[in-house]
Amino acid sequence: MSKIVTLRLSERSYNLFRTLAKHDNRALSNFIETSALRHVEENGYVDDAEMEEFRRDADLNASLKRAHRDAKARRGRLVG
Repeated sequence: MSKIVTLRLSERSYNLFRTLAKHDNRALSNFIETSALRHVEENGYVDDAEMEEFRRDADLNASLKRAHRDAKARRGRLVG
């Protein structure tokens, strides 16, 4: 079931989104939703090829395993 979300936009952003949505022949809400999802997919996740590189990197995997063991044993400290 879809949900309603209120979004506050500057006049400039609203006009830009509205213009781009018109060019795509889409509703403004659909344009914003599609753009947000595309951004998350492109920037928020690792694609299959990149993940395969991580899996094949023996040094990285060894380091991650050591870090996991250290975290589990509560060794070290979190640096932020």
